[in-house]
Amino acid sequence: MTERSGQAGDATGGPAPTTPVCYRHPDRETYVRCTRCDRPICPECMRDASVGHQCPECVSEGRRTVRPARTAFGGGAAGRQGYVTKTLIALNALVMVLSLASDRGGLGALGGSGLGGLFGDSTPLTDWGAVLGQAILPDHTLGGVAQGQWYRLVTAMFLHYGLPHLLLNMWALWVLGRTLEAALGPLRFLALYLIAGLGGNVAVYLFSAPNQPAVGASTAIFGLFAAIFVIMRRLGRDTSAIVPILVINLIFTFTVPGISVAGHLGGLVVGALMALVLAYAPRMRRTAFQAAGGAILLVALLGLVLVRTAALTG
Repeated sequence: MTERSGQAGDATGGPAPTTPVCYRHPDRETYVRCTRCDRPICPECMRDASVGHQCPECVSEGRRTVRPARTAFGGGAAGRQGYVTKTLIALNALVMVLSLASDRGGLGALGGSGLGGLFGDSTPLTDWGAVLGQAILPDHTLGGVAQGQWYRLVTAMFLHYGLPHLLLNMWALWVLGRTLEAALGPLRFLALYLIAGLGGNVAVYLFSAPNQPAVGASTAIFGLFAAIFVIMRRLGRDTSAIVPILVINLIFTFTVPGISVAGHLGGLVVGALMALVLAYAPRMRRTAFQAAGGAILLVALLGLVLVRTAALTG
């Protein structure tokens, strides 16, 4: 028998087929292909898809073209993590530490005049940042919002008279804030919180004695109480558990000495108005409507501050 030599081939004499290799790792053989671009991919490069597997580049491209998930009110899904709620609690706690540090052995932490002595007393920091219409300050100068210290309308919502005061408000913020932030998204929830808190402090400026200081996050917290009622109703959920809690807090507001009635009610009303804007904005151009509604509330609050300032200084 005669033996012949030559190139290996298939039955037709052509070259033998080669095994596919991963397009990202040429040294790895594979028979799996990306279901989107059909390039060969090895197990390390496989990314699970709704059907089959995709390569890393196709997964990245898909993420860029898919619209991010939004809540029913247009907010980002990141609100489910509660980052804004946690940040607000941390900020209030930090300010409490600074307030106690400024006290230098006083009654700023426990024991004082508020709530039958349960709440702490004032500190130099609360004296500086409390809502105050117009009064003689500890340094014997005339100060207050009427004297141009408008920052007090914001700083007061981050200050507290002692640890019990702080803990009560932060517990309420933890319970209400996570639910509302998940429903509204981080930015809308933050806008609600700040506008409600500002509204409560403006009410203190309008209706409380000019020389009576007030601090606390409860102006914003009462806004959250109103907002969660509005939001849950808009979503068609049961609100029967919310009403009794709100009623109990209102009873405390009117019966316990030392609590700012104007601050709580002002926060409640402004929080409800902001929640209505967020919840009932038309789907078309929703973000623009919500931003305009928040801006109108801010302008209205600014106008009330100007009127009160003119009355006190005129």
